[in-house]
Amino acid sequence: MSLSTARSFLSEACYGEQELDANSALMELDKGLRSGKLGEQCEAVVLFPKLFQKYPFPILINSAFLKLADIFRLGNNFLRLCVLKVTQQSEKHLEKILNVDEFVKRVFSVIHSNDPVARSITLRMLGSLASIIPERKNAHHSIRQSLDSHDNVEVEAAIFAAATFSSVDILSSICASTSGLDTPVELKLKLIPMLQHMHHDASLASSSRELLQHLVNSYPSTPMVIVTLHTFTQLAASSLVDIPKQLQLLLQYLKDDPRKAVKRLAINDLKLLAKKAPHLWIRENTQTLCECALNSPYNSLKLGMLAVLSTLSGTIAIKQYFSGSSVPPRLTDLVKLAQECCYHSNLAVAAHGVIVLSNIAISCPEKDIVQLEQDTVLGVESLLMLCSQDSSSSAQATLKTALTSLVKLLKSRPHLSQSAVEFLLGQLHLSCDSSRVLMCHALAAIATHLPVLGDGMLGDLVDLYRVASHSSTDKQQELLVSLATVIFVASQSSLSAEVKTVIKQQLENVANGWTVYRIARQASRMGCHEFSSELYQSLRTRVASEHFYFWLNSLKEFSQAEQCLSHVEDGDYSGAMSAIADALRSYQKGIASLTAASTPLSPLTFQCEFIKLRIDTLQALSQLICTCNSLKTSPPPAIATTIALTSGNDLQRCGRIAMQMKVCMDEFRSLAARYADLHQSSFDADYATLRNVELYPYTCLSNIPLGRLFCFQEYGTLGSVQTESEYERRMMSVFSRVLEEVECLAKKHPPVSCLHTGCLCDAVIALLKVPLSFQRYFFQKLQSTSIKLALSPSPRTPSEPIPVQNTQQLTLKVEGVVQHGSSPGLFRKIQSVCLNVTSVLQSKTGPDFKIPLDTKTNEIEQRVEPHNDYFSTQFLLNFSILGTHTVTVEASVVDESGIEWKTGPKTTVSVKSLEDPYSQQLRHQLQQAGAQPAPQRSAYARF
Repeated sequence: MSLSTARSFLSEACYGEQELDANSALMELDKGLRSGKLGEQCEAVVLFPKLFQKYPFPILINSAFLKLADIFRLGNNFLRLCVLKVTQQSEKHLEKILNVDEFVKRVFSVIHSNDPVARSITLRMLGSLASIIPERKNAHHSIRQSLDSHDNVEVEAAIFAAATFSSVDILSSICASTSGLDTPVELKLKLIPMLQHMHHDASLASSSRELLQHLVNSYPSTPMVIVTLHTFTQLAASSLVDIPKQLQLLLQYLKDDPRKAVKRLAINDLKLLAKKAPHLWIRENTQTLCECALNSPYNSLKLGMLAVLSTLSGTIAIKQYFSGSSVPPRLTDLVKLAQECCYHSNLAVAAHGVIVLSNIAISCPEKDIVQLEQDTVLGVESLLMLCSQDSSSSAQATLKTALTSLVKLLKSRPHLSQSAVEFLLGQLHLSCDSSRVLMCHALAAIATHLPVLGDGMLGDLVDLYRVASHSSTDKQQELLVSLATVIFVASQSSLSAEVKTVIKQQLENVANGWTVYRIARQASRMGCHEFSSELYQSLRTRVASEHFYFWLNSLKEFSQAEQCLSHVEDGDYSGAMSAIADALRSYQKGIASLTAASTPLSPLTFQCEFIKLRIDTLQALSQLICTCNSLKTSPPPAIATTIALTSGNDLQRCGRIAMQMKVCMDEFRSLAARYADLHQSSFDADYATLRNVELYPYTCLSNIPLGRLFCFQEYGTLGSVQTESEYERRMMSVFSRVLEEVECLAKKHPPVSCLHTGCLCDAVIALLKVPLSFQRYFFQKLQSTSIKLALSPSPRTPSEPIPVQNTQQLTLKVEGVVQHGSSPGLFRKIQSVCLNVTSVLQSKTGPDFKIPLDTKTNEIEQRVEPHNDYFSTQFLLNFSILGTHTVTVEASVVDESGIEWKTGPKTTVSVKSLEDPYSQQLRHQLQQAGAQPAPQRSAYARF
């Protein structure tokens, strides 16, 4: 009964729950450990990793591991094996064990058993604990002793433990055993890989290399050569200084050794070194590899060598190859090999040939490149034609590789795009469904980079959409989404009625609800809000949860709001005001639905903040138009210049509008600061979303020098925002044009006239006409990172403060765990965690003295680097003022680029500062003595 309770408890979601039940979960598992049935004991042991994942703090982990150590010491070999597996699964929690000595003592007692299997499990357990006991001499001694055992299982366990410890004394004994003649060859094959860890210093690495060289010369058998060469490579990759020598050695074996197994090993190690240190590949190394590939009759070996060359072709090694050559690029062996392989019958060989040739065409100098570009395009097109009608997994992988190379080539050589797009559109009608999906992705990437090609491909895409799907298979549904995405990109947010009709007809016939939602989401991302609104409207009643209903309803309202703004006409200022009012009405409905759609597990924080900022931006733009219109109803008085000269304030010359414009400018600055805060809090956002959030301040004119029109002496800058999508390019184009007009007006005309206000109103309308793009992070979170904090001391109940005497200082220990989703570090990784601790006096209970300001508050900041997603630090806080203080601990993260992100969380705890007993007694004596002089406190006063 207890185990079923623990199992159901640990299987629940780990977010948003109270920490009060951690001990009860551990007690339930402990009951299973103390059970007399072996099955229940094993089941309790294997549940411990879930417990560690749910409560990853040291106190619980220390207690749990001590219980597991007892089971390891007293149980049978099967239980020991279960404990070993748990320890290996929970490797990142080992450093949280507080009583390391006691834990190791209980585990190590089994090493003296007469059972070799028990000793083997203990050795593997010690190897798994190497990170917390690296210098334990008794463990080292046991490993060295077990290496001489006659039991093969124990020897293999000792080798595993030796590899994890990698201490100098263990490795020295391994060197002696490896070089000794009395050691069997089978054992040497197991011991040689240990030498890859002997890179603690240069002399040790050099001696290991000499030993390996001696072994490879003394034992020319295939297994020995393979093991020794691979150990050679691993040692060189770790020590770095021997990589050029290792390259020469591997190329020599690749060229001269006739054994295919040795050649295959050399190729794999060359690929490892190509990824590790491509800058150390000189031209002679690459040339030797090309010659071997040209002369090799085996497709498998040629494929491996081409894989190495494709890795090198995307690095600096390719430039080193051509810079040292006196012949034109087309005549080099590398280009000849790539051209030959592009038309190879083996698809994998042809794919690597295309990668090499396209990378050469991208990195080569401009001279003598025309023919090479044509050869590359022809090679890619022939491979696409071959693979597009084959739905096998190998053909699809080759097709994806070829399309990736083509898109990369077209980005660097745009003049080749027109013919490539025409070829892809022609192949779309002849290809299978899975190939069409990949081709649509490539066409979308090309159209995003070169929008001018969109109109040309739109007709073919719509014709294909009419006949694209006749069934509801997964591939057909995926094809509908991919084709719709390309159509949205090509149409540049202005869909014709014919296109909408074609898409709707297909969706009604064969599309399921999820496909319709994905297409609507893509329409929102590409700015086709009228179409997305209709799709969201049709989906609202097809979901089974009210949260989903409110989510779809909010998306429909947001799309309708943006649709209102799309009908604004140039010069129609009253129409712009009406459109903004209609949009705000829809946005207010939408944010109410969005709030209702949020749940504790999915709070939709980014979405709510983003929509609030959009609402406030529209209100600020509406206020700016009203301010500009006020010049007509309240122009500057005739004596405005005299008033300005008398008061010494130049703004008085502009009249009432100047102060109103200053209020608008302050509002725009506030919006820009809030957008910056949203950017800083979006640690998990993808790169495109962050670029857009960085661009959104331009939509609220925060960087336009409005003050130049009204003599505020304020200057705007265009900034250095990188634009990749059509929305980003259009927004920056509008901003650049507005900036030029403002600068021109400020130089030609004195403030303030209808020309100035008309310029600002036209700028607002131009910005409103750019359709808003709802980015991926608004709909989908690909990376999830959160921090869980634990403070000690902690109060017994949440409402009870922590007592501390005012003459003492409180040591606040802050522990934290970094929790990840399914794809940790997809966009950025945490380098360190910044902890900010502040305290504020809430209520004062002592006499009202004048207190120095620095004693009222504490403000301390520390940066800690998490290790295995865990960090811990301490703060010393002073509470000399009697009363209740609120201590706030806020966490933020710093990524690998040094950028700080305000991710939270923020935790508060109450502290009550109490008067120490001596001061209290002294104060009572003074009150009783009345006017008597108080005795001066000295070191002997309390005695």
